[in-house]
Order: sequence, then C-alpha cells, then structure tokens
Amino acid sequence: LFEYLVKQINATTQNYAIKSGRKQRMGCIGLLDIYGFEVFESNRFEQLCINYANEKIQNKYITDTFESVHTLYVAEGVDVFDFSKIDNSGVISLIEESP
Repeated sequence: LFEYLVKQINATTQNYAIKSGRKQRMGCIGLLDIYGFEVFESNRFEQLCINYANEKIQNKYITDTFESVHTLYVAEGVDVFDFSKIDNSGVISLIEESP
C-alpha cells in the first residue's frame, strides 16, 4: 500500500528537469521539516504551505509548552524570561489575513 501511494503521489507531482540538454521527468515530494527550511533554487506554493504549517506547529508548541511552564514558574517564584519575545503570531497573521 505504501509503495502504491508513493507512486501515485509521484505521478501526480511530476516535474521536468533539463539535464545534459535533455528534458527528463522527475518526481517531487515535499516533507515538513520541523527543524528548519530547505533551500531551493525557486520556492513554490508548496514551500509556502510547508513554511505556514511549520509556523502553526511552532506557535502551538510555544502556546502549549512555554505558557504552561511560565504559569508554573511564576507560581513557584522562579524568574523567567518574557516568552512573548518568541511569539510568531505576526508571521501567521501575515499569511492568514487579507492585505
């Protein structure tokens, strides 16, 4: 089943590349890399979607993890840094909202 799905996805997302002066087919799949972004010669819509998904995941992680830890630390009297400095909601708004 996995091989079938990969073949179908590759067939659907086919790209063409020019190698040695010849037009060649090449399949393409983009995967979300939570630890950073890939560097491509040209960024396309799918890269924007990957970046957007990564920002949403990071925002969820910040909200769920840091804010709960911040509340706990404040309750225990532990000094903490300002977690709002790592808030990426501005990036998300830039993508989600109309100009």
